[in-house]
Amino acid sequence: MSSGTSEGVDPQLRASEIAQSLAEVCERVRQAQRAAGSAKEVRLVAVSKTKPASDILHAYGLGQRHFGENIQELASKSEELPSDIAWHFIDSIKKADAMNKACAARDTPLRVFAQVNTSGEASKSGMLPADCVEVARHIVQNCDKLQLAGLMTIGSPEREPEETNPDFQCLCDCKARVDAELGTDLELSMGMSDDFELAIRMGSTN
Repeated sequence: MSSGTSEGVDPQLRASEIAQSLAEVCERVRQAQRAAGSAKEVRLVAVSKTKPASDILHAYGLGQRHFGENIQELASKSEELPSDIAWHFIDSIKKADAMNKACAARDTPLRVFAQVNTSGEASKSGMLPADCVEVARHIVQNCDKLQLAGLMTIGSPEREPEETNPDFQCLCDCKARVDAELGTDLELSMGMSDDFELAIRMGSTN
């Protein structure tokens, strides 16, 4: 995918659109955090898949630091974007090794989140919950150019609104197992635009 400016789009107009969208969603996140009574910092993860690097830089300039990517685009984008961005994408040992190799020239490790397919849908990326400890251990012990920051999930869009989302609960359970095995304190990244309020109530910080 292109990493330059979106073709045919006025850069100032695009920057204004990104700023407005970020402001609206960030306000919803703040409201959800207050409603949940959470004292933890909650971060927004902006989905940047298929978006040019110029869009990411606009959002970065507004303070956005967490982005959701796929490995095909991440290898090239991470080289030309600021090093303090945290990327959410890894879902297997194979991809972790590929990304670690692609980051060989980096001076600092790339902060990443490992994706878990908590809903079991074939259309979703992500490792099985049963594999989370194995993949996390591999990243921590064998990928010196990657820093495992947390676990993430998208979950099923078919879930009915309820007090406890089984996909979110599954990721919480995965975190508990990984933390117990590796002595980590991983962050949780879960919830999309229509359910992140519940995700925050269940412990998501991204």
